[in-house]
Amino acid sequence: MSRNKNIFSISVEASTSHLSKVRDFVAEHAQNLGMSEKDVAEMRLAVDEAYTNIIKHAYKNTPSKPVEIQFGFDKSQVWISITDQGESFDPSTYNEPDLLKRIKNKQRGGMGVYLIRKLMDNVQYNRHGQVNEIRMVKHL
Repeated sequence: MSRNKNIFSISVEASTSHLSKVRDFVAEHAQNLGMSEKDVAEMRLAVDEAYTNIIKHAYKNTPSKPVEIQFGFDKSQVWISITDQGESFDPSTYNEPDLLKRIKNKQRGGMGVYLIRKLMDNVQYNRHGQVNEIRMVKHL
């Protein structure tokens, strides 16, 4: 774990066995900032969804692949950046799910991007060369 003023980071492999470590990393730093339990819970869930999407979609369940998670903050916001080197996600191809239809049909999954966008104040997807980044922001 590295520390640079207001930026903390960890590296994990793309495996669901690291989900609790990733969630706890984010929650610990958010709690240390004095964020509300609601905000901490929302950030944990957003990170859980983003990390799970990387495991399933970017890396196609190849557990040895690297994932970097950064937690940073300033006076006005907290941000979480998660990077991977897997297949990219094009947000322009994303269609918001029909929630009532999904509930009626008892469909599971497919809600990650929707949840992340609802839980966080700002979400950006970037591709730099071979690196994908999801950057999630929560205003303070």
